[in-house]
Amino acid sequence: MKKRRATVCRETAETQITVALTVDGQGRARIATGIPFFDHMLTLLAKHSLFDLDITACGDLDVDAHHLVEDTGIVLGQALREALGDRRSIRRYGWALIPMDETLAQCRVALDLSNRPFLVFTCPDWRQLARVELGQRRPYRVGLTREFLQGFTNEARCNLHVDVLRGDEPHHIVESIFKALARALDAACQRDRRVKGLPTTKGRL
Repeated sequence: MKKRRATVCRETAETQITVALTVDGQGRARIATGIPFFDHMLTLLAKHSLFDLDITACGDLDVDAHHLVEDTGIVLGQALREALGDRRSIRRYGWALIPMDETLAQCRVALDLSNRPFLVFTCPDWRQLARVELGQRRPYRVGLTREFLQGFTNEARCNLHVDVLRGDEPHHIVESIFKALARALDAACQRDRRVKGLPTTKGRL
């Protein structure tokens, strides 16, 4: 069966980003964004979704990491939308509950590849947590996680719910989000031979 893949390039006055995505991959990743922690999260996303991801991104990191992180989510969402095509025979729904044991961080993610973008994001004490910076060189601000998810949701055209149920360690909270998103995407993107045509009663997604 033909592999589902796409390459998308996006260039603005703030960022230059290229994403090559293979949905039916092996979890391979080549990531270079200039933000080490973000590279780590995207590598986890590839590993646990079994997507093959090749991402190169550069931008105005001297200003802030915001533009680059958000725009990477945008381009990744565009690549997924293109790779899935008309979404025939996919399972469409996916969900995951991922623990990060020693910190008691848990993240629940549920998504619907519905072609209708909507993000719901909840996390206790998010205002305080969002300010935390992870990494010494070109740090990643935890609050950018939501911006990445919003950009991805808009362009992948999915309904995405992310609920951080509890957690103490910011690194593990963000990591659990990316891992849960990966597992939910893996489930939702899988082809199901029992699904004939589009997975909807409306006739189109």
